Amino acid sequence: MRFLFQKEIQGFFSSLTGYLVIAVFLAVTGSCLWVFPGVLHIPESGYASLDSLFYIAPWVFLFLAPAITMRSFSEEIKTGTIELLLTKPVSELQVVLAKFLAAAALVFIALLPCVVYIISVWRLGNPPGNLDTGATYGAMIGLLLLGSVYAAIGTFASSLTDNQVIAFIAAALTAFVFYEGFDALAQMVSRAGVQDFISYLGIREHYASISRGVVEFRDLVYFFGVMLLFLLLTRLKLQSRKWK
Repeated sequence: MRFLFQKEIQGFFSSLTGYLVIAVFLAVTGSCLWVFPGVLHIPESGYASLDSLFYIAPWVFLFLAPAITMRSFSEEIKTGTIELLLTKPVSELQVVLAKFLAAAALVFIALLPCVVYIISVWRLGNPPGNLDTGATYGAMIGLLLLGSVYAAIGTFASSLTDNQVIAFIAAALTAFVFYEGFDALAQMVSRAGVQDFISYLGIREHYASISRGVVEFRDLVYFFGVMLLFLLLTRLKLQSRKWK
């Protein structure tokens, strides 16, 4: 499994994929936060806060995570190397975990340069250091968990088809439903209890909770539960190839 993980990471950075993902993430977030005027522009907000980053980043990852994972299994299926991979002395779950963890690691690497944003806002505070570090660190954890969920969704979508474009679209749409769809559906329901339950099924509810700086057990259970669900579905899809 470790070999497969290393192979996937090397694959990201031996091509342009890894560099493009990091560059696009930093270019989009940096431009919105520091360059282009508007509601997300930190210097214009008058507050030492990274709320703008934590608002826009989930939408950026909504497209970047599927771009990372769309080749995971689609290319293996298209070239026929998936059959060879599954004959290796590793289980289907180990193969799935290796590809997922590599994608999640790339999400983590893309987030690392955001430390510069934190330091910048910390220094711009009046007085310097006037930053809610608890909420900031919580939101960074939430963003990493959210990106990892997107990666799990993308890994599953990639196992469904040999077409990378279809895998990308399927992953992006599924991630959108989990981030925005459940909240939209909840608004159509009049009963408060049902509204709360439907909202609980979506990512936004738990991401917003962690972003307040309080990492609750229920939110961690949700994120890891959704990851596990899609990873097990991916494993089941790989196993189904043996049934044919």
